[in-house]
Amino acid sequence: MGEKPVRRIMSRKRAAVLISGRGSNLQALLEAKQDAYEIVLVISNNPDAPGLAIAGAAGVEALAIDHKPFGKDREAFERAMDAALSARKVDLIALAGFMRVLTPFFVRGWEGRLVNIHPSLLPKYPGTQTHQRALEAGDSEHGCTVHLVVEEVDAGAILGQARMPILPGDTPEALAARLLPIEHELYPRCLAALAQSSE
Repeated sequence: MGEKPVRRIMSRKRAAVLISGRGSNLQALLEAKQDAYEIVLVISNNPDAPGLAIAGAAGVEALAIDHKPFGKDREAFERAMDAALSARKVDLIALAGFMRVLTPFFVRGWEGRLVNIHPSLLPKYPGTQTHQRALEAGDSEHGCTVHLVVEEVDAGAILGQARMPILPGDTPEALAARLLPIEHELYPRCLAALAQSSE
């Protein structure tokens, strides 16, 4: 009788999500039931963020680290976040509506393990007002991008994109509303692929 083959069991990566607001992409990441990652921590810089309640309802530790007491010392605020993440042995971080530009200290410390979703087809329209800019440019399509975070805003390696047509009469608000469910499908898939590739 031959020996049974040893089946390698992939350990799920421990993921954290950083939020500032309602947490719609957080909700999508929590509901995706991916085998490659497990969300173990949600941090918000805004103690009143509705997304903290979403995390709590899902049984995930929710932590508010208010940036305001740190004043203009952004790195001190990030060191507090970094300590919380490291204490919980987090492997990957997903930004989901986190409304803070991160300093080189944090970005370098989590290089290759820090991802963001951006509402444009990068490299088009980094930064803000992406829906308005796509309309003003007369684009025929719009979309979202999941990318690694680097020191330059919205300039990291692209992990995935999803596209949709721009329709006659579209407004920035209409584009944003139609794009949101597409973001919710793309982000968990890309985070899972990153988790698998970092095995």
